[in-house]
Amino acid sequence: MRKKKNQIIRGLELTAYAAEGKSLGRTPEGKVVFVERAVPGDVVDVWLTRNKADWAEGTPVEIVRPSPQRIQPFCEHFGVCGGCQWQMLPYEQQLAYKQQQVYDQLTRIGGVPLSHLLPIVGCQHTTHYRNKLEFTFCNRRYLLREELADASISAEGSFAGFHARGVFDKVVHLGHCHLMAEPANQIRDVLRQKAIELGMPFYDYKQHRGWMRGVQYRLCSTGHLMVNVVLGYHAPAAQQQLLQHLLEQVPAITTLYCTINGKQNDSMHGLQPELVHGPAHAIEMLEDFQFLISPQSFFQTNTSQAEALYRITRDMAELDGSQTLYDLYCGTGSIGIFCSRGAKKLIGVELVPEAIADAEANARLNGLTHTAFFAGDVIDVCDDAFFATHGRPDVIITDPPRAGMHEKLVRKILDMAAPTVVYVSCNPATQARDLRLLAERYEVTKAQPVDMFPHTHHIENVVQLKLKTT
Repeated sequence: MRKKKNQIIRGLELTAYAAEGKSLGRTPEGKVVFVERAVPGDVVDVWLTRNKADWAEGTPVEIVRPSPQRIQPFCEHFGVCGGCQWQMLPYEQQLAYKQQQVYDQLTRIGGVPLSHLLPIVGCQHTTHYRNKLEFTFCNRRYLLREELADASISAEGSFAGFHARGVFDKVVHLGHCHLMAEPANQIRDVLRQKAIELGMPFYDYKQHRGWMRGVQYRLCSTGHLMVNVVLGYHAPAAQQQLLQHLLEQVPAITTLYCTINGKQNDSMHGLQPELVHGPAHAIEMLEDFQFLISPQSFFQTNTSQAEALYRITRDMAELDGSQTLYDLYCGTGSIGIFCSRGAKKLIGVELVPEAIADAEANARLNGLTHTAFFAGDVIDVCDDAFFATHGRPDVIITDPPRAGMHEKLVRKILDMAAPTVVYVSCNPATQARDLRLLAERYEVTKAQPVDMFPHTHHIENVVQLKLKTT
C-alpha cells in the first residue's frame, strides 16, 4: 500500500492553547489540528506530521501572520536547539497557559472539581535559573535550512552545544546559552578550544568513537561549582593538559571530576567519576538545610523555585510535630528533610540504593535523628511488619517521575489510608490519571501549580488530598 504524502494546510488560524506547548486550530471541515512551535493568534501554513480522520498534528512551515502575543526571543539559538520553546511569548502569558493546562488536565482527565486551584507560582528569574547544565561535544553540527543550500558550509568539525531536537548525531553549536549564569559558557568554550588545540577528536555519535564527549556542571547557591568532564577513552597526557588548563582558566571551579564513558549512550549509570580536584561533594542550601551533591545526584535544577515548591508541599502536609511522615520516591531525601522539623518521624522509601545512601548522609549533615530511609519498591517495603515497626503514615508525600505512579502503588496508598496525601508532580496529565484512582478514598482539597522552567512547556503541580470521612 502506498504511503500517503505529507500534506500542508495553508492559512490555519490557531485559536487556543492545547497542552505541552501545542496550540490548536480547526480546518473549514472542522478537523482539529495541533501545532508545535506556534501560539494562539498565529496564522500558519502547517506541515502535517500525523493526519488522522478527525485530528492532525504538525509544525509551521511559515508564519503567515504572527499573533499579537508574540515578542522577540532573546536567544540567538531560539527555534533551533529546542531548549526554550516559548521565548516568543511574554512570561505572564506562559504562566497563564500553564495554569490553563493544569486546570484542563485535572478536570478532564482526573475528574477533579477544582474549586481550590490556586494561582501558579512563577519564577522571579526567567534566565540563568538552572543550577545544572550539560553540554555535548560532537564532530557534526546541525545546519540551518539556509546553510544546507550553501555547498561551502560543512557540518563536519569540532562543536559544543545541545543535541538538535530529534537528531541524535548532531549538536546545535552554541554561542551563548542563557539558562545558567557564568562561567557556564566559559567552561564549555575553554574545553572546546583546548581539545582542538590538543588535536583530540570530538565524539562521533554514528560511529561511536571519539574522545571529547561532554561536560556536566552544577552551580550551587553556596558558590560551589562542580564540573564533570566526560571523555570517550583514556588518553592520560591529553587528559591532564585539558583538566589543568580548565582549572587555570576557570578558578571558580571548586570540585572537578573526570568520567570515562566508553558506552554507546550518554547515561552515567554504571560509570565511576574520578575526582581530580577539590572536595568530593558540593553543598546546596534550601532555606537552612544543607544537601550534599555528587556528580550523579538528582537534585532540583532550579534552586529558588525548589524552595517555593517545597514550602508549598510542607504547607499542604500540615505537620504539627505529632505525625509520622512517609516520603515516597524520596530520592536523596530533599523534600522529606525540608519538611522534617514538623514531623515526629520521617520515613523515606526509594528504589535506588545509591540515592538512599545520599539521603542518609543528608540527614546526618542536618543533624536529624528522627529519620529512616529504605531502599526498595514501596509496594514490597511497606507491609504489615514494616508498619508494626515504624508506624503507619499520618501524612504521605509522593513525588513520582513523569510517568506517574504505578497502579499498584496507588492501591497501596489507598490501603495505607493516611489522613493527608501530598502529591508532587512534574506531569499534571499522569497526576490527573492517578487522582482519578485515588478518588476512591480521597478528595482533592488544594492544587498549586509551580513554574520551575520558564520558556518551556514543563510544569509542576502540587495537590493536597484528604481522606474521605464517609
